[in-house]
Amino acid sequence: MSATKPFDFIIVGGGSAGCALANRLSAQPQSRVLVLEAGRPDSRWDVFIHMPAGLSVPIGNKHYDWQYQSEPEPYMNNRRIYHARGKVLGGSSSINGMIFQRGNPLDYERWAADEGMERWDYAHCLPYFKRMENCLAGGDEFRGAGGPLHLERGPATSPLFRAFFQAAQQAGYSLTDDVNGYRQEGFGAFDRNIRRGRRLSAARAYLHPVLKRPNLELATRAFVERIVFEGKRAVGVQYTHRGSRRIARGGEIICCGGAINSPQLLQASGVGAAGLLESVGVPVVHDLPSVGENLQDHLEVYIQYACKQPVSVYPSTLWYNKPWIGIQWLFFRRGPAATNHFEGGGFVRSNDDVAYPNLMFHFLPLAIRYDGSAPAQGHGYQVHIGPMYSNSRGSIRIKSPDPRVHPALRFNYLSTPEDRREWVEAIHCARRILNQPAFDEFNGGELSPGPSVASDDEILAWVARDGETALHPSCTCRMGVDEASVVHPDTMRVHGLEGLRVVDASAMRYVTNGNIYAPTMMLAEKAADLILGNTPLPPEYVNFYRRAQPAMAGRD
Repeated sequence: MSATKPFDFIIVGGGSAGCALANRLSAQPQSRVLVLEAGRPDSRWDVFIHMPAGLSVPIGNKHYDWQYQSEPEPYMNNRRIYHARGKVLGGSSSINGMIFQRGNPLDYERWAADEGMERWDYAHCLPYFKRMENCLAGGDEFRGAGGPLHLERGPATSPLFRAFFQAAQQAGYSLTDDVNGYRQEGFGAFDRNIRRGRRLSAARAYLHPVLKRPNLELATRAFVERIVFEGKRAVGVQYTHRGSRRIARGGEIICCGGAINSPQLLQASGVGAAGLLESVGVPVVHDLPSVGENLQDHLEVYIQYACKQPVSVYPSTLWYNKPWIGIQWLFFRRGPAATNHFEGGGFVRSNDDVAYPNLMFHFLPLAIRYDGSAPAQGHGYQVHIGPMYSNSRGSIRIKSPDPRVHPALRFNYLSTPEDRREWVEAIHCARRILNQPAFDEFNGGELSPGPSVASDDEILAWVARDGETALHPSCTCRMGVDEASVVHPDTMRVHGLEGLRVVDASAMRYVTNGNIYAPTMMLAEKAADLILGNTPLPPEYVNFYRRAQPAMAGRD
């Protein structure tokens, strides 16, 4: 198959959404599909991609990571916040923490409350969540079985996890059997994209099993420079591959580059705010001011404690233990390297005014940062904590007509009074749990931020100094029918253009409660039926947990 021939679908980006779409669109034999991924292949022998505990190696590594940085954040001491994005087949699903969380059902009720979004409520999304899942515990009215995404539940049975769950109950919170089932609110073990001790990325789950289809072509290290237009219709893409510049023509161009790259590619191709494009020398194809706006993300901090007993996974970080750990994983797919260690956590409300959880906890039986650094030598544990529904909004804007120049990322973290209030509530909530009697035998004292950070102002100053992204950028090409939207929710087509769609986390209406990999995959599954014109899966109306409080629609 040659890239000089026209394709039915050209998918720009072989990340999470792109892999799912490639599978579903190429299942129609008469449809010819081309996937262009700018990053490297996800070789089966690339240990650091497939070893669950190896996730700290690809993050920050130029061979696996696009290494984005924000502009100076004005409410965070003008710090530039590092933002990792996968530069490899599978995208960020090949380097992320492998945590599978759908979000709260009321997230999708919030989406559906906006005009034109009625078919994105939980009842319409649930069958697509179930279609993609293969839960080891089997399917039920909430969970799927037989899908490509094999999900393993974290054991979360170590002494520190047991203490964490007991402490949460002592602090007045409940346990939940399944954060992706009837009730998200509460604490419990997490589902993970791990199968038999290996990371199961979107590429491994969706793309590799179908690469032999004669109507599907994949090119890695294929950097798309711009979308080619004839008038208001997208007819192809210009890209570089193996040292040469090429043009692939297609009936439909589908941007799947994620919340940073998709708006950047649109803007570099002449689709965006006319003033911005003209200021950097890009000819305007279509004036669409909302492209790159409405950026949402989750900010988080680590609250770290020393552990008085040798029960953390700290020994796994010591150089003299790593050879045996590696042997266990390479030959038997077990041991400390076969887990992401984010085996459990929880979702709670920081105050009684919110209808459903606005804080997320990830518990880790180790005191360490994503880059592998630790605050002190020895045993420890930590929680990752942050608000889920910040009303701070940012933007993605190109700085140059050269698509290889990273765009300006402005998140505006901590920029609103509500955002700052919820952060103070979050830290108080986390400390209340971590200082319950269940931790008495382990609690060796708070390492970070430490006892000196106590007042509300001190907490906010610490968050501004130490906070980092949870790596959940979204909503920069949001679905909707209003002026602030970019794609139509019934077709995923870019407003005002033909032959061009966006399917990835940038199309989310609002960021969801939790890690966004699962919602992104659901969105791609649902979009595949919209693109192919298939009869949508029928909605499934189930009774999920609701608390009788005011809804959050309108907090935008």
